Amino acid sequence: MEQPSSSPVDKQPRYIQVHSTLEFTRLVCALERAPRVSFLHDHDGRKILSVQMDVLKEKPIVYFTPLDHNGHYLRYGLKGGKEESEIVDTTSDSSKLYSPIVRIKSLPKTLKPGNGTLDRYQPIELEDMSSLAKLTWGFEDIPFPLFLFPHNDKWLLGVFMNFHEEGTSYFCHVLLDEDPQKPFLKFSTSNVIEPVFVDSPSEHGYSYIKIIKLKETHPLVDYAHLQN
Repeated sequence: MEQPSSSPVDKQPRYIQVHSTLEFTRLVCALERAPRVSFLHDHDGRKILSVQMDVLKEKPIVYFTPLDHNGHYLRYGLKGGKEESEIVDTTSDSSKLYSPIVRIKSLPKTLKPGNGTLDRYQPIELEDMSSLAKLTWGFEDIPFPLFLFPHNDKWLLGVFMNFHEEGTSYFCHVLLDEDPQKPFLKFSTSNVIEPVFVDSPSEHGYSYIKIIKLKETHPLVDYAHLQN
């Protein structure tokens, strides 16, 4: 007897909204050797800016924010120790970082959102913030971003990682009692001071990791396996 074929694997992208345009601008600009390109296109009946940050079992993981207004570049900078984000038409201010906005007229099928996936990031809870900071260092000394989002009465802060290209993907994280409301984690490799949350990566002699807050709880973490 012919066996029924299994359901095809959904390899279509999953779109996840960040908390604000500032969070998105930090994601594509802050602490990067060169800012990432932002893509402008339609999604669920509205214009968004998007960037792919990961792949989960061949499924692109794309983060996005609704478009505030039209322009050619996302501009990011610091003024008085505070972040600034704006959509502009030129790169005239050399003290700022700029993410080029590429306008996609019509998404190909491979970039349209899928119907879902059973694959999930497996959570690994770390003992302390220092362990999390050590784990984020990526290629060419550029740290992976940390993602922050609520779950039940806690906040999860962590990094998405895959230790083997074809293996399980993990969310290595710490649990926080509240939103730190700071966009960077400052730490040092030359002393044993515990990492701290700060407003800007401006103090010399330290390393920094950017934090990206999501609009809602991340939909692709296997919360059933959170450690208690």
